Parts: sequence; structure tokens; C-alpha cells
Amino acid sequence: MAVEIGALLDGKVTGMIEYGAFVELGEGTTGMVHISEVANTYVTNIREHLSVGQEVRVKVLNISPEGKISLSIKKAVEAPVAPPPGERPPPRRRKSPPPNVWSGPRADKSEPQNFEDMMSRFKQTSEDKISTLRRGGDTRYGGSTRRGGRK
Repeated sequence: MAVEIGALLDGKVTGMIEYGAFVELGEGTTGMVHISEVANTYVTNIREHLSVGQEVRVKVLNISPEGKISLSIKKAVEAPVAPPPGERPPPRRRKSPPPNVWSGPRADKSEPQNFEDMMSRFKQTSEDKISTLRRGGDTRYGGSTRRGGRK
């Protein structure tokens, strides 16, 4: 059996390492599937997708001058079907508000706020916090109580 770039072959997983798996292609020929070529999703642990002795279908990606054969499992199977153009997948619902978004106190939560209103509320809240810190009223930020120092 001649191994050529682009060929689809059947093989058997003979060994696994942290970053890939070795696949015997027959007649003593072995190639390696890198962890990034195992599945169409991000793979952190190759042992969750493959096991020694498993029969797999692979595509030959490259043959180096030294004779090393690079293989891909994800390119040997059909790609996931994309929705037709113009058709969008249903929107995903967020379970929690996006991170790092300031949502300070509002007087009336029912009406939408523009940027200027949100910025003025943010400035006012920030100024209030800074004045509290300067007065020493908030002990969380090194206020009026001292530890181990002068009294």
C-alpha cells in the first residue's frame, strides 16, 4: 500500500502520548495524529477521544523528507453541515450578565439609559466612594482602624 498525501486510509491506534496518537497504517507503516487533528472541537485530553486498539479513518496530511507521516482524523470525516446562507442559528441565551459591565444604581430601571446618563451616574458613585475613603469611614480600604501600629 503506497501512502500518498491526501489519501484516506484505515488504521489502528497503537500508542498515545500527551500531544498525539500513533496510527499503524499497515505493512509496518506508522503515522502520527496531532491532538489538534483529532476532532472538530478543542481537545484537552486525547484519551477522551481515542484509545489504543481503536480503528480509525485518517487522511494523510504530509510526509516529511525523513519519512514522518502526519495524519488527521477530523479531515477524514465529513465536516459538520453549516446552515444555508441567510439562515441563522437561534440566538444563545445568556445565563448571567456579561462580565465587567457596570450596572450602578438607577432611579428608574424601566427606561433605557443613554451613555451620558450612565457615565454621570458612574462618576457620581466613584466620587462618593473616594470621599468615603478620604474620610476614613470604610475600614475595608485602610480606614480608621490600624493594626500593629501607633494608636
